Amino acid sequence: MGLSKVETDPTILTSSVDASYEALKTSQTISDQVTIRNAVSSANLEELGGKPLAWANAETRSRGAISEVVEVRKKDVLCRRFRTSRESFDGVSVYSGEACLGRDGAWYMRAFSQS
Repeated sequence: MGLSKVETDPTILTSSVDASYEALKTSQTISDQVTIRNAVSSANLEELGGKPLAWANAETRSRGAISEVVEVRKKDVLCRRFRTSRESFDGVSVYSGEACLGRDGAWYMRAFSQS
């Protein structure tokens, strides 16, 4: 049999990412954001003294370290800006974020993006 008789196999896909993988990745990132927000909002900045704050999410098995936490006020809204690493099944990434205290007393993530 020569190469002229060999045909391509349309059932073989390479570099294909299943849509369920993207959905899983998104839900894990959101779960990690909640864990990071909780760590940032509950941190005692005086005790930290500029040292990194470790975080881990048992649900996603992701972990990292929060650094450069700075408290700021924006029109009477208390916020904490920070940087964090995120080690997960899909690699290591660095994010910048901002968590703010809402009028209802609950913290929310105002910004969270990959650096």
